Amino acid sequence: MARTIRTRRIAFDYPDEELPRHFMGGDLVMSHVVAVLSAMFPNGEDFFVRSVRGFRDEITDPELRQQVAGFIGQEAMHGREHRTFNERLAQLGYPTLQIDRLVDRSLRLRERLLSKKNNLALTAALEHYTATLAEVLLVDPKAREMMSVDEVRAMFVWHALEESEHKAVAFDVYEAVGGTHRMRALVMNITTVLFIGLVVFGTFWSLLHDRAAYNPRTLWSSLRKLRHSPWVNREIARHLRDYNRRGFHPDDRDSSALTDQWRNELFGAEGILADRLSVGAAAIGRSELPPGPDHRPIP
Repeated sequence: MARTIRTRRIAFDYPDEELPRHFMGGDLVMSHVVAVLSAMFPNGEDFFVRSVRGFRDEITDPELRQQVAGFIGQEAMHGREHRTFNERLAQLGYPTLQIDRLVDRSLRLRERLLSKKNNLALTAALEHYTATLAEVLLVDPKAREMMSVDEVRAMFVWHALEESEHKAVAFDVYEAVGGTHRMRALVMNITTVLFIGLVVFGTFWSLLHDRAAYNPRTLWSSLRKLRHSPWVNREIARHLRDYNRRGFHPDDRDSSALTDQWRNELFGAEGILADRLSVGAAAIGRSELPPGPDHRPIP
């Protein structure tokens, strides 16, 4: 599928008075889950860039080469913005910086021990996870409503749009350089176990740093809400499992109308974040950025 992947220079800001400790609508557990995911993104995105860039010289298709350039630019911006968010979360008591370092060490060890193609297979697998979660956020208003802080919601929706835009790039590079179905499926199965395990462990570790988690009533009430979360259902599980099907391609699930809708919603002539692009490109320091509440909230 032909696609244009644009690198958008944009920046977000989180004023102290606008970011409560439990920024996911006051929900204890979901705030920690999202904090852990955000903590995993910066070095994860850097790993994705290294994995794909390592094969750039082997790509002969000029269109795919152009998409790789857009992929690298978008992922670099995602890493930058999540680092900023993670620093703010660390000020609130979340162990985001420790998780960030753990992810970095783990991925760099993996790069030393396993082949470039195996690391590219991991990138393709994790891109399927991020694209799946991104689609939930873009499709389901309930998922967006959980992010009750406008600036947090804006950052994650922007990230979700771009994950949907470039969801097939790492996969296409893997196919183009001769990646096998066997390696792809094996890496995905291992990734599922390790990714879910890391999120669960990270959330437990993060909760240990929060006094509110030691209130049994608060903790139990929050855990019960997970059963009705838009992020946990059979449709998502089926979509994730579909990755292992022979002949699978990320574009089998056509999200072009969804990305067109949100591209216009965010960056069209009257886009909610359109004015951020010039600010994000020109800003020298984040103190120059207007606070989130000055902008229209994302529905």
